[in-house]
Amino acid sequence: MDYSLINITTEQTIPIRHQAMWPDKPVDFVRIPNDNEGQHFGIEMNNELVAIISLFVKNGEAQFRKFATVKKHQGKGIGSYLLNEIIERAQHKNLQRIWCNARVDKADFYHRFGLETTTQTYTKGGIDFVVMERWF
Repeated sequence: MDYSLINITTEQTIPIRHQAMWPDKPVDFVRIPNDNEGQHFGIEMNNELVAIISLFVKNGEAQFRKFATVKKHQGKGIGSYLLNEIIERAQHKNLQRIWCNARVDKADFYHRFGLETTTQTYTKGGIDFVVMERWF
């Protein structure tokens, strides 16, 4: 493995969020009102930030949001490594559940990490989402 997990700032997440998730929207579209309450993590490879995720812990649960990998680094296992690390951290904090708002077309990816779909769905920016969760 030639990459490492690091703690990052909210501002460091913004360019990757924008490029990988909503490139056709204004940059402020990828900001979260409570970003300052989250823990932000990234994967650094050759001194370049290539993947990011934000974790929000509240009431014994963790929600991960804005999970994204730079396009040229997708499909290399970097995002899988990052998500596994975040799930492990949630387990070590003795949380009851970890969950996310997943794009419906990415649900199979999250199933590989033990997350299950719920009946909660919505549409944002023309994209369908489903709440996915994993209980510990």
